[in-house]
Amino acid sequence: MTGPPDVPAGAVHAPHTLRNRDPILAVLRRVLAGATAVLEIGCGPGEQAPYFAAALPHLRWLSTDVDAEAVASAAAWLGAAQVPNVLAPMRLDVARPDWPLPPGFTPDAIVSVNMIHIAPFAACEGLMAGAGRLLPPGGVLYLYGPYRVGGAHTAPSNAAFDRSLRARNPAWGIRDLGTVIDEAARHGMVHAETVPMPANNLSLVFRRA
Repeated sequence: MTGPPDVPAGAVHAPHTLRNRDPILAVLRRVLAGATAVLEIGCGPGEQAPYFAAALPHLRWLSTDVDAEAVASAAAWLGAAQVPNVLAPMRLDVARPDWPLPPGFTPDAIVSVNMIHIAPFAACEGLMAGAGRLLPPGGVLYLYGPYRVGGAHTAPSNAAFDRSLRARNPAWGIRDLGTVIDEAARHGMVHAETVPMPANNLSLVFRRA
């Protein structure tokens, strides 16, 4: 992990990105080895996409977020990084039944980092529906974040984080692993593996049946 980056004009720096990105990248190198085009859902400030894409030059990467300010920040990070295999970020509401992607961009993998707990559950439902609709057989859906397991939090810090999320918005909160796996299965997404990550987070890997 390196020190704080120079933040470009118009960009937002999320400190947790520097802590999380290398462990996430280690999983992405493996599970996206055969992919060619990645759709990122809920990119937030967009700081991580140029880092991942630079390390995975075989991928075309498209970052999206429902929030216009997040998309503007992602565009600022991309402009500063000048990574050629990252497309211009765009707004996308994951809960909508149609995702208007750029012409010629057909994802065979979807990545969503720290999204479904900072959104209503409709975002998780929309994510699974979109993955089932867009991905080819064998296509990868990768999720990262905190989860409850069997209805219980995996650490006191996660329980406190969950309380803070629900205080900000009652529709937010750390999701149960089984609920997410069941929702994925409804849309033909098969749970392939769960990878323990630092700071009581998990990587979830699904593949299109």
